Amino acid sequence: MTDETPRQPADIGAQIADGAAPQGNPAADPVAAAQREAAEYKDKLLRTLAEMENLRRRTEREVADSRTYAIASFARDVLAVADNMHRALEAIGPELRGQADAKSLIEGVELTERELLKSLEKNGVRKFSPQGEKFDPNVHQAMYEVPQADVPPGHVAQVIQAGYMIGERVLRPALVGVAKAAPKTGQAQPEALNDNPQTGGAA
Repeated sequence: MTDETPRQPADIGAQIADGAAPQGNPAADPVAAAQREAAEYKDKLLRTLAEMENLRRRTEREVADSRTYAIASFARDVLAVADNMHRALEAIGPELRGQADAKSLIEGVELTERELLKSLEKNGVRKFSPQGEKFDPNVHQAMYEVPQADVPPGHVAQVIQAGYMIGERVLRPALVGVAKAAPKTGQAQPEALNDNPQTGGAA
């Protein structure tokens, strides 16, 4: 009787011993596996580099902001001094300015104000007076509306108090009066016509 014992197990063992992958159940290609692993490491490296670059830019922005805005609190305190100095100069009438003995004092105060504003600008604090500009609630604070024929409605007609910027931010908004359309000739203002007792006017 002929021995018909299958030789497949022996053949598989021989193939494994010889380092060859058995037929019908191929093992992973080591070159392809290495390529996949290299691609994974490359992807991780690129992600890490991108994160590091974002971190570097964010840190640079934070450092720049710290340098620019660190004096904001101190600058606000200095603004009170600048305001008082400006009010003092505005309160000086032409009679006093014409007196010889007061001229030196006035010039000294004006020089001090200029030097103060120059020092503020040197540290990134800039004064602005938006006369005639379009009203912007981001940088202006409206105190009232005023009929104005020579200023377009919605524009700054009067500057009550100048504003200040620090860098690109508002340190203090400008206090302004906003122009509104002037009443036509012969027409009374709406406030003067409001005599209805139900709305709080005079009976």
